[in-house]
Amino acid sequence: MGDEDASGLGSALANCINLSNLTLKIGDEGASGLGSALVNCINLSNLTLYLDGNQIGDEGASGLGSALANCINLSNLTLRLYNNQIGAMGASGLGSALANCINLSNLTLYIYDNQMGDEDASGLGSALANCINLSNLTLNLSGNQIGDEGASGLGSALANCINLSNLTLDLGYNQIGAMGASGLGSALANCINLSNLTLKLMQKQFICYGL
Repeated sequence: MGDEDASGLGSALANCINLSNLTLKIGDEGASGLGSALVNCINLSNLTLYLDGNQIGDEGASGLGSALANCINLSNLTLRLYNNQIGAMGASGLGSALANCINLSNLTLYIYDNQMGDEDASGLGSALANCINLSNLTLNLSGNQIGDEGASGLGSALANCINLSNLTLDLGYNQIGAMGASGLGSALANCINLSNLTLKLMQKQFICYGL
């Protein structure tokens, strides 16, 4: 599915004025166009988009986020963007845009197997910290190029998500060593309202309850 196909589908769905739940699997280049068209679905509160295994880069990820930021009633969002070409400013641009989804409380982002480095991870975390109503976050960034600095920066940024209570964070198969793991743990300890944490580093998974 290309740009015109996805945009046309979105424009058609925009006429479904009472649509509240939507799950779509589409191709690569139509991502931004579809998102822009879905803005007209004024009652949309739950959205799942499958965009994995395509050629979406920084521009496409940021554009999709900017479009979805106008879905003012969106409260539950799942974006599957793994196995694409997102790096540089794509992840932080997506996060910054989603911060404008003022009613967003549940967010699941799969951005594994992309091209994210330290700055990208920290930038995404800083952006998501502005999602003031976010309480449940699942973030899978495994299989990127994130190192110690990125892991620590991501943790420090997420510590500013003041309403975050449930966090699942997967950073496996990156370049995170002992220093990064320690920095991440110390930073997440400052998440004042966090009660449930699932953390995966390398091939190990840690689950903490009642933090």
